[in-house]
Amino acid sequence: MIADEMRERLAELQPLRLEIIDESEGHRGHGGWREGGETHFRIRMASRQFAGLTHVARHRLVHRALGDIVPRIHALALELAEN
Repeated sequence: MIADEMRERLAELQPLRLEIIDESEGHRGHGGWREGGETHFRIRMASRQFAGLTHVARHRLVHRALGDIVPRIHALALELAEN
């Protein structure tokens, strides 16, 4: 499952909190949706590694950690905090 892969890769950022939500069902019939879900995700995460980083830098850090997962999904919403 993609959410499990995300959890494994995000572990390198030592999350204090991590919630990965598959929101695919709410997008049924919309662009990018496919049977079986795993197309639209929301990640809520806190990590001390985000301290002092801009909003964009935090997003880039998460995208780097996720690597090739990002192009395999249609949408990714990020809610990132340092604590």
